[in-house]
Amino acid sequence: MNKKKVDVVVTDIHMPGINGIDLVRIIKNKYDSDVMIMTGYLSDFTYEKMIEAGAIDFATKPISSKEIVLRINRILRERQLLCDHRKAHEKLQATHNALHESYLDTIHRLVLAAEYKDEDTGDHIMRMSKYCALIAEKIGLPDNQVQNILSATSMHDIGKVGIPDKIIMKPGKLTHEEFEIIKAHTIIGAKILDGSRSEILRMGQQIAISHHEKWDGTGYPYGIAGTQIPFAGRIVALSDTFDALTSRRPYKTPYPIEIAIQIIQKGRERSFDPEIVDVFIRNINGFEKIQAQTGRIEKIRLDGFK
Repeated sequence: MNKKKVDVVVTDIHMPGINGIDLVRIIKNKYDSDVMIMTGYLSDFTYEKMIEAGAIDFATKPISSKEIVLRINRILRERQLLCDHRKAHEKLQATHNALHESYLDTIHRLVLAAEYKDEDTGDHIMRMSKYCALIAEKIGLPDNQVQNILSATSMHDIGKVGIPDKIIMKPGKLTHEEFEIIKAHTIIGAKILDGSRSEILRMGQQIAISHHEKWDGTGYPYGIAGTQIPFAGRIVALSDTFDALTSRRPYKTPYPIEIAIQIIQKGRERSFDPEIVDVFIRNINGFEKIQAQTGRIEKIRLDGFK
């Protein structure tokens, strides 16, 4: 509820029916006002009580009308300075927000440019980002880290810009040599994003280099294991696998969600962080809701899957 605006209220302490301290509390609750208290009985009410109640100034009686005017003018000047500061802060925040949105939009467009040949890329990136943010939220990460993960995960495959199209778009199974080439997208992506001062791009760099590492150390490019793998990379590893399993690809039909869950459960403590797998299983309804919202996922019945 918006408070009514009255710039300055001047009140006495001793009044019939209510004392000045209680009146200050009522005023501060209902109005956007600064309050000055006057009293000839300072010993009855301490300065601390007046300040705690919300008074901004107090004066002992007797007091001249000239001094009252001077005090009120000082309060008004301070009030105007505070108002100007708030307006400047709001304007700065609005500019910051606009720049941040433009910055994220630029990242998103660069990612799409790197993977523009795949018509499902936009939906895949949206699903991936939301899956990862959901896991991060349910694990209990702070809001700012959840938002960073939401933005940074879109860059996980940006290194594919350096992989030949004939390998990226190949409809069949890759040869050993082709797979070795495609594995390099992790290192290429990390090099593209390396050295940035942006917190989101630094996280994107970690994700790019680590999202194909496995919990047991059998992943690539470096074969690191367990908690050596950056946490955001571990979240992306599971989310990327789930989306790949449940999406149509040039080389495969989508798996039913039940089959995808089974595959991920089998990968617990092998491919995936066990804590992240547990969070995924507990929140599978959230994953299905994200699928429904972002589209292009085909619902495959388990009894009709072959």
